[in-house]
Amino acid sequence: MKVLLVSANTETMNMLTLPLGAACVAAAARNAGHETRLLDLAFEPDPRQAIADAAAGLQPDVIGVSVRNIDDQQMERPRFLLEPVRDVVAACRAASPAPIVLGGAGFSIFPESVLRYLGADLGVQGEGEAPFVALLERIGRGADPAGIPGVCLPGRAVESRRFASLQEDPPLPEPDLWIPSAARRPGVWTPVQSRRGCPLDCSYCPNALVEGAVMRRRSPQLVVRWMSELRAAGQRDFTFVDNVFNLPLWYAKELCRAIIQADLDANLWCIVYPQWVDGELVELMRRAGCSQVSLGFESGSARLLLSYNKQFDAAEVRATSELFRAAGIKRVGFLLLGGPGETRDTVEESLAFAESLELDALKITIGIRIYPGTPLHATALAEGVIQRGDDLLFPRFYIAPELREWLPDRVARYSAERPWVN
Repeated sequence: MKVLLVSANTETMNMLTLPLGAACVAAAARNAGHETRLLDLAFEPDPRQAIADAAAGLQPDVIGVSVRNIDDQQMERPRFLLEPVRDVVAACRAASPAPIVLGGAGFSIFPESVLRYLGADLGVQGEGEAPFVALLERIGRGADPAGIPGVCLPGRAVESRRFASLQEDPPLPEPDLWIPSAARRPGVWTPVQSRRGCPLDCSYCPNALVEGAVMRRRSPQLVVRWMSELRAAGQRDFTFVDNVFNLPLWYAKELCRAIIQADLDANLWCIVYPQWVDGELVELMRRAGCSQVSLGFESGSARLLLSYNKQFDAAEVRATSELFRAAGIKRVGFLLLGGPGETRDTVEESLAFAESLELDALKITIGIRIYPGTPLHATALAEGVIQRGDDLLFPRFYIAPELREWLPDRVARYSAERPWVN
């Protein structure tokens, strides 16, 4: 079959990145014998025309559309990001009679709602490689797609999802499949995923819906061979999109050693959980080319860390930050203010704590986006912040009621006096 996969994301909220998830699905389809093309709309000045041209050239039997973001998670002035994706689906409809299959992280959190809102034919929730290939096989022989794990059909609940086992290794895409010429330039970060799944269960996080709660690791040697291919194709800036780079600690060290041995001369950015970090890991990360880390400590208050189900305390955050500072690795910190149990005192405690770390940059988020199936969702229901049946597709936020008026102004004043805060 002929398959056109479209990455609908055109947002650059944090950085311009490449569609690794869609590319992995494209690689799986190609490996299964299907003629496959991936169209990344982030590099297309006229997305509608790009879709029309791709459809005319390939004449696809199936079109997949990857939905990365639902909104920008900003409580004060939220941007709903599915409107342009609906235009993408409409452009696909106009360009081809092929059935349209949705997937991606954003879709996986709200499968039934997104399928209904965008008016597509089917969808795949969660890890997409195996279900999408199975779906292509069913479509190819005109069989009913019901019963494939993760497949979403209009008006039906999603079938039980299936995530790859530890023994399975979803394919990694070759550079020609997903790296357009426009992406071979400074400022474009190439995502690398060495692990899938997150067992940490932070109270507000929907990652388990997307990747599962059991962590599966790729062979470090396989990851580094793949990075070497990308490096030879002109990519130098790599961002590890693993939920936590340093979990487990032994694996992170083994991966760094493999990168050092390969002498990639790469620039790396990683997400670090402020626990399970030691001096050996930080030195290995520095030698591997890590220039900056994201420290999502979210709060400096013991009460709020417990509320968010974090497994570290402020002392561990400080120790971790200091290790990276001493190694010359830039630190970007994150505060998440306004959650259950937050007060003016805990806000001030967190702001003072963040300042004491002397970070290179700090990002502050006011209010927490409520996602279905999370502990925060249950809290919001119990407190009457949302009601059963509320469609959380359109962003709803939790903020401690007594802080709703005070907190935005307090953060604005704090940020205005500190150019390293945004």
